[in-house]
Amino acid sequence: MSRVLVTGGAGTIGTAVVRRLLGDPRFEVRVSDQRDAPDWMREGCEIHRGDLRDRDEAKRAMEGCSHVIHLAAIVGGIGNFHKLPYTLTDVNSSLYNSVMGAAIATGVERFTYVSSSMVFENTTEFPTKEEHVERVPAPTSAYGFSKLTGEIQVKAAHAEHGLPYTIVRPFNAYGPGEVPEDEPGIAHMVPDVIKKVLALPQGAPLPIFGQGDQTRTLTHVQDIADGIVTATGHAAGLNEDFNISAGDERTVADVCAVIWEQCGRTDELRFEHLPTFDVDVRRRWPDVSKAKRLLDWEARIPLDKGIADTVAWLRTTV
Repeated sequence: MSRVLVTGGAGTIGTAVVRRLLGDPRFEVRVSDQRDAPDWMREGCEIHRGDLRDRDEAKRAMEGCSHVIHLAAIVGGIGNFHKLPYTLTDVNSSLYNSVMGAAIATGVERFTYVSSSMVFENTTEFPTKEEHVERVPAPTSAYGFSKLTGEIQVKAAHAEHGLPYTIVRPFNAYGPGEVPEDEPGIAHMVPDVIKKVLALPQGAPLPIFGQGDQTRTLTHVQDIADGIVTATGHAAGLNEDFNISAGDERTVADVCAVIWEQCGRTDELRFEHLPTFDVDVRRRWPDVSKAKRLLDWEARIPLDKGIADTVAWLRTTV
């Protein structure tokens, strides 16, 4: 049995990854997070609390672990990319520098770096294959650049120190677990829009950023967790990178229509178009064939069902 360290395991994706790991008899789980772990996680996992930016602390968290899934980071919606560009870059790069260095020192069997679709922020090739990361112009946002730098550093650690790695890039994660913020754009799109729709007076227009013709490929957090764990434990995932995503490209307006319906709205959906941010990716549509070919993995949860589950969760939470 392998012991897996999940950094950031109390976050939205981290929680889903831990649940997925606990259902796999191949793995024992240790969670490292500065947030409080829920009771079910404390009962089923070892818990480490400490600042992983400290290399010695990262080594202590990793002691006895054969696998690492590195999720610890400051994330959020597009608003965070503009509000906290230095903080995001500083914290996230400090985390992966330390955790990756500890993985080299302790000789882990697999280091899974959870990157982001934002490395393809400026892509012009659709659907976007994994290998396009070597040709795409560098991301404009500090967040996207920091995630791409992490990918380069993982490959450098492999080249110089033989670190066995897997890179996974989740696309547009959504699902139960993420609570919307008061300020639009700080959390991700789906919880933000659900919160707006549930509170919107009858007949009022729904505020959205831009014209709604931007496209996204929304992927349920349970599918993303399954993809991360599958890639981490699969022999064919060794020293490879994967887009972990659903395959259906949707406009923001289309996604809002699904949310509108699943919130039970029967009045006509109309939009109030707000000025968007400087960095607002126009199109996001990954090629997901590599994960299917090498890992026999694909996303399975349809958007309408996933949105319905998220609406139900938020109704009881917010």
